Amino acid sequence: MSTLTTSLPGGTWTMGDLTVTRFGYGAMQLTGPGVMGPPADRDGALAVLREAVRLGITHIDTADAYGPHVTNRLIREALHPYPEALHIVTKVGAVRDAQGGWPPAREPDDLRRAVHGNLEALGVETLDLVNLRLGNAEGPQPGSLAEAYGTLVELQRQGLIRHLGLSNATAAQIAEAQTIAPFVCVQNLYNLAHRQDDALVDRLAEQGIAYVPFFPLGGFSPLQSSALSAVAARLGARPMSVALAWLLHRSPNILLIPGTSSVAHLRENITGAGLVLSEEDLAELDAIGR
Repeated sequence: MSTLTTSLPGGTWTMGDLTVTRFGYGAMQLTGPGVMGPPADRDGALAVLREAVRLGITHIDTADAYGPHVTNRLIREALHPYPEALHIVTKVGAVRDAQGGWPPAREPDDLRRAVHGNLEALGVETLDLVNLRLGNAEGPQPGSLAEAYGTLVELQRQGLIRHLGLSNATAAQIAEAQTIAPFVCVQNLYNLAHRQDDALVDRLAEQGIAYVPFFPLGGFSPLQSSALSAVAARLGARPMSVALAWLLHRSPNILLIPGTSSVAHLRENITGAGLVLSEEDLAELDAIGR
């Protein structure tokens, strides 16, 4: 049984046998513009990763498609050999094209190649958690995940993956996956302004499954709301800090993976996520995405 304790906002959550800090770190911003190419400041990128671990973060989210092949290599350079408490979560199911697109790559051979690529780039024998990325750049899309998910289950049985998750998934795909094999998290678009997964968040919480919002601050179009700004002004805080704090208040199974390429911004995000929100604050914020 894990004895991990943390002073980070939100405490911890357990995914299978992985106990992680609810405040994690997403590595996507450690690439060049458009999530393509290397970072402008390589030393700065390495410093962010090392500072995240120094501050006690035990959940780092990445993908070999970031760059592509950039963030995993940075993580290995900065942190390998990895601390025992650190868990790196990656995803497969999409690649990058020359135009910066994210074409799906979910045929069995694509997924096997991706898993082995992640193992090599990260320098590990087993991946802690692999999310199957579904849909496309426009969002979740209907369709069976049986073949793709079954391929990852096979790789899990071979000992190459400890735990499975789903990303960019519809409710029907999540239900289908549960008939095939257990998973420990769902990673979908969700934030104050995009609340389409409200019922799913609650249902997964009842089942002890983590929900990991991507674009928790709006992604490439940062959140803008007069109500958010008003609450932030009342608290003397940045709107983005309030948005992170709201997510931790929203449900105990929500794990945060905000990204940044700045050590100062990383620390700022941690401080912001720890804001205490009153019932009045929460009521105002809850109305934003309804």
